[in-house]
Amino acid sequence: MSSTSLTSGGRSSPSRGRDVEMAEGLRRRPRRVVTVPGVYAPQHDTHLLMRAVGRELPHPGKRVLELGTGSGALAIHAAGLGAQVTAVDISRRAVMCARLNAALHRQRVTVRYADLATIRRGGYDMVISNPPYVPAPTALPPVRGKARAWDGGPDGRVVIDRVCATAATVLEPGGALLMVHSALSGTRTTLSKLDDLGFEAQVIDRELIPFGPVMRSRALWLRDQGLMDHEQQDKEELVVFRARRR
Repeated sequence: MSSTSLTSGGRSSPSRGRDVEMAEGLRRRPRRVVTVPGVYAPQHDTHLLMRAVGRELPHPGKRVLELGTGSGALAIHAAGLGAQVTAVDISRRAVMCARLNAALHRQRVTVRYADLATIRRGGYDMVISNPPYVPAPTALPPVRGKARAWDGGPDGRVVIDRVCATAATVLEPGGALLMVHSALSGTRTTLSKLDDLGFEAQVIDRELIPFGPVMRSRALWLRDQGLMDHEQQDKEELVVFRARRR
């Protein structure tokens, strides 16, 4: 970083330059987000999708909708890049956390309590989502408790498919959906689903990560269901999709 002064009076002294650099570093240092039990805390998938959002939002003013905001980390990141962000979640705790985190980060984010089925209005340039995608033995995702933040039904797709359908409704032509989920939930299935909904979809990022506690606890069940190869040990692949509405 240059040590030139931020005022109009020529070069700063070396000590002032270091002070400015330190202050700038503190300003840019990522702040942590607040979560409570039942609200998904940012993890590998959050940061992988955050990277994609950063590549997709080079210009300010984009209208962005986040489906299932959780802590609000992704919405806050998009707002920090200059987007006009609306974030929704079906969990009142998540709505509370997202509003609090937006205030702590001094970012303007409209956070609403809403189910995907109630989102009708369009006009968005981008939809982002890190939906619950972990395959679970139960037929439907739970309506309460901490597992609500990650359980996605028997094949992990109960919420994924709803996100795809909602994005097709609310995006402007040419708008993009950015979504992340585990390859265990069906990469090809998602690409096919998005194509059927009128999107041009592709995988834009992948990352192999170690199993967390939930995946480790379900490894035998996942193998029995044919969702995981018997040679697969302790890692899963996260996949980021970009789908442009035709």
